[in-house]
Amino acid sequence: MAKIGLIGGTGVYDPNLLSGISEENVTTEYGAVKVKLGEYEGTTVAFLARHGEDHAVPPHKINYRANILAMKKLGVERIIATGAVGSLNLEMQPGEFILVDQFLDFTKNRIQTFFDDSERGVVHVDMTEPYCIELRKIIANAAATLKLPVKTSGTYVCTEGPRFETPAEIKMYSSLGGDLVGMTSVPEVVLAREAEICYATIGMVTNYAAGISPTPLTHAEVVEAMNRNNENLKKLVMRTIEIIPQERKCECQNAIAELGSLGQGKLLS
Repeated sequence: MAKIGLIGGTGVYDPNLLSGISEENVTTEYGAVKVKLGEYEGTTVAFLARHGEDHAVPPHKINYRANILAMKKLGVERIIATGAVGSLNLEMQPGEFILVDQFLDFTKNRIQTFFDDSERGVVHVDMTEPYCIELRKIIANAAATLKLPVKTSGTYVCTEGPRFETPAEIKMYSSLGGDLVGMTSVPEVVLAREAEICYATIGMVTNYAAGISPTPLTHAEVVEAMNRNNENLKKLVMRTIEIIPQERKCECQNAIAELGSLGQGKLLS
């Protein structure tokens, strides 16, 4: 069993950080998922490359339900997600880490629930605090011990992708209170909540968004920025794993308590 899961790009995963690495092919009703398992400081960690190991799956084609359900089946209780984000906020600069605390959803074609049939029933999961407060605090504490500057809040605007946004869209998102823009946090965060898994996103700012950036955006620019700060990101993730307590005290574990004990049973059946 792996109580801690990592979801991110392949750049975050370094085989030298984990020992006893194995690969497990987890079967779910939504499809099979390849997950790497390894040990770090006595803790079993499950790693999932969100876009596939060769980064070939675009954000709107990711099998989010299969990914989160695979983590659930492996016994994961906490997920640390990482992702590149563009900044709409001049106070959130390229190279900085942001612990996202809210989102605005502008996706169009993504299924956002496990509970979409009569057998499992209807669930209206609460999203007042979409990103686990407890896990965000742990990551912030880890950053402090490493002396890494991390902003502890920010509103993530999730777009459908795979194209970048227009300056007009960015202007609108900014006027609505958005700080960051990306393409993957939704429905990942929603499904994690339905699965009663604590979920936190570490957003790495790679660029200013369209209309703010003085130059046209490219995927190569994003990858280059990620690579420049990857070592700090890995240090932050691994330090977080070191200090995570065994027991959870947050309410994420009771997210679908309205269904009683049958809720998670139906999810895993």
